Parts: sequence; C-alpha cells; structure tokens
Amino acid sequence: SLAVLQALEDGLKKADADPSVKAVMICGENGKFSAGADIRGFSSPRRHGIALGPIVSLIESMEKPVVAAIEGVALGGGLEVALGCHYRVAHAKARMGLPEVTIGLLPGAEGTQRLPRLIGVPAALDMITTGKHIPATEALKLGLVDEIVEENTIEAAIRLANKV
Repeated sequence: SLAVLQALEDGLKKADADPSVKAVMICGENGKFSAGADIRGFSSPRRHGIALGPIVSLIESMEKPVVAAIEGVALGGGLEVALGCHYRVAHAKARMGLPEVTIGLLPGAEGTQRLPRLIGVPAALDMITTGKHIPATEALKLGLVDEIVEENTIEAAIRLANKV
C-alpha cells in the first residue's frame, strides 16, 4: 500500500541520517515479511510519486547494512524489497518467489535484474518465468538468503546486523 511504501521510505531516510543508527533491519508483521503489492492498486493513479523501485534502490544504496528478516512469505514486491537488502535471514518455513507472471505481469521493482545477480541466470529465469515459490532451504542453496533459522527471525537478523 502507499502507506507502507511511505513508511518504509521515511524510516530508511531517518535511519540513514541518524549517526547513532549503525544498521537497519526490515521485517513484516504477524509472521509474514510481505506478500507484495495489492494488484487492485495497479489501476489507481500513482500518488505522491511513491513507487517500490526507487525505494528498493534506496535500500540497496544505503551505506549502513540493511538486513531483511523474512518470515512467512516474501513474494513479488516483498521479495524485491528483500533483494535490495544487503543481507537476508529467513525462517526455515519461509517461502520466496515472484508470482506476478502467473497473472501476466513481470516483476516491476528491478527484481528481474537483482535476482540473476544474486543467484545466477538459470535459477533466476526459472523463478521469474514460472512464478514458483521456493522454500528457505532452496533459497539458501541458491544464495538468495544468507542464513536460515528455526528461532526468532527478527532477533537473528539483528544479531547479523550487529555482526556486520
């Protein structure tokens, strides 16, 4: 939603400007990282110039480490947010994917560029063109996530942020 995008952008800019902040951790609520955009919003006019692509680029360009704490699902734009992060920690039961293709859309926040850079072209093309969701164990093998945990994902992401 626009509110989530605005809050994410505001939080990132505030953290970047605050010298006491050494790293940033991005997580979702209620055991889910992000299921991506609500497609009903695609038909409404863009307000205030807020778009996911520039926010993901902002995440990627931050000098402070940014760690994604992935619980539940990171799908579509949610996975694209995670791809912009410098590190990704996933719960063992998490699933990731770019399912937009199943409704005739391509990932729109540069996921088609970031995913191949991270996991290689063959694996990325498979995920992008099929829309399949992969489990955390496969994501770790591909290099999509840096760590899998059975415990509290947020605490693990904070530990990783402190370490880097």
